[in-house]
Amino acid sequence: MKKLFRWAFDRNKDDRLSILRQVGLCKGLSRNVLMKLLVDLVEKEYQQGDLIFAEGDTGKALYIILNGSVSIVKRCGNEDKVLATLSAGSFFGELALIDQVPRFASATAMEKTTLLIMYKSYFDDLIKANNAMSSRLLLNIVELLTAYVRKNHAAYRCDRDE
Repeated sequence: MKKLFRWAFDRNKDDRLSILRQVGLCKGLSRNVLMKLLVDLVEKEYQQGDLIFAEGDTGKALYIILNGSVSIVKRCGNEDKVLATLSAGSFFGELALIDQVPRFASATAMEKTTLLIMYKSYFDDLIKANNAMSSRLLLNIVELLTAYVRKNHAAYRCDRDE
């Protein structure tokens, strides 16, 4: 109850809500559902250089960037390859909601960064509830995964001119 009471007087809630609306995972969710997510999800602040998770760690959560930026880095031999630099409104780690396979890459805060964290256990409880919110989240995840597959499929087409 204390968290909910504090939330009612949070001046930044509209900013957080606006950012959450940008997240593809939250597409089609109502304002009330987004507000519930903002109350239920864990908010955590990281300082510049903080490791959020390391390549090889077991995936346990999805992360949504409220502010700041995160670098996704893959170790390739003796060097690190930056796969992406993400900013507010971006999310990462979504495959951890599906399974708990080791992380493909590491995530590091590039500056002071605030993240919303959706743990797999919370997501599993949402899915078990079998309501409109869980159906929408599942549909959004399927759309995201489909986009990944199509992107990778296009990269490996045999009929491309080399």
